[in-house]
Amino acid sequence: MQTTRLGRTGLVVSRLCLGMMTYGTPKWRPWVLDETASRPLVRHAVEQGINFFDSADMYSAGESEVLTGRFVREFCQRDEIVVATKLFYPVGLGLGSGLAPAANAHEPRPNTSGLSRKRILHAVDASLQRLGMDYIDLYQIHRWDPATPIEETMEALHDVVKAGKVRYLGASSMWAWQFAKAQEVARRHGWTPFASMQNHYNLAYREEEREMIPLCRDQGVALIPWSPLARGFLAGNRKADDLQAGATARASTDDIAQRLYYRASDFQTVERLSALAQARGVSNATLAYAWLLHKGVTAPIFGASKPEQIDQAVAAVSTTLSADEIVQLEQGYEPHPVLGHV
Repeated sequence: MQTTRLGRTGLVVSRLCLGMMTYGTPKWRPWVLDETASRPLVRHAVEQGINFFDSADMYSAGESEVLTGRFVREFCQRDEIVVATKLFYPVGLGLGSGLAPAANAHEPRPNTSGLSRKRILHAVDASLQRLGMDYIDLYQIHRWDPATPIEETMEALHDVVKAGKVRYLGASSMWAWQFAKAQEVARRHGWTPFASMQNHYNLAYREEEREMIPLCRDQGVALIPWSPLARGFLAGNRKADDLQAGATARASTDDIAQRLYYRASDFQTVERLSALAQARGVSNATLAYAWLLHKGVTAPIFGASKPEQIDQAVAAVSTTLSADEIVQLEQGYEPHPVLGHV
């Protein structure tokens, strides 16, 4: 496993980050694995050299953080491991997952979501308790909060860093102007800036190449995109009628993927990926991750429910693509509306 620095910081992370959303309780999502099923997968990832793990307080209503902390204590040396988590959305089994509210979701109670000072100071302590840790390596805002002044948010985040509860700060999907504003507010006041951007970026969705990615490259901000396999869409086993007859539990219940991808041009992207993967003798997943690593991404955040999915991701680190192969993968891409900011 190769390692790299997180942006311009001194923090060393593996070139792959294991997304912990898959691990928690199926009460939250039917495709989520419980502790017994999750344990060997996380152990396998550690054995493959992955030292970077990303969770969020909302995943499985906090159970993902519980398992993340438990597995880190079982399999890792804490000082070698980078644990990332996020806040913004309300935490609860019946409150959905941001992009896809549960059918029975109700309005969250006051101060249980967003990025107010009160919410941040409460959320960081709650995450630390669930993780069973005394600090978080990378604490990220899951989305932009239009209801809270960015000055309030950035000062509160700076305070949790200075309190020793957090080492570095990160952000996730938003408009580039919003991210630039947050960084400028931090710079102007001498507060801690964001070191990373967890944005929506994969071979099927490349709108971040317009503004956010050039901004992050210019400013030395690490790119750690979510959904690098387009929620499994790029694996090549998805069909237009998945919600009625999906081949997997994830395919048949993932209405988020249906809204983000599944256009005719998206399926054509998968066809190009599949053709090159077959010619190279590798999986679609390996090639999709390798493409991201060739595009300057620090560490894509990938999910895995089977050991071979971890192996396919690890293989991407040593997979090289020629300039012609990159052109082949990218040709015919059809621009999307901006998706994933809410």
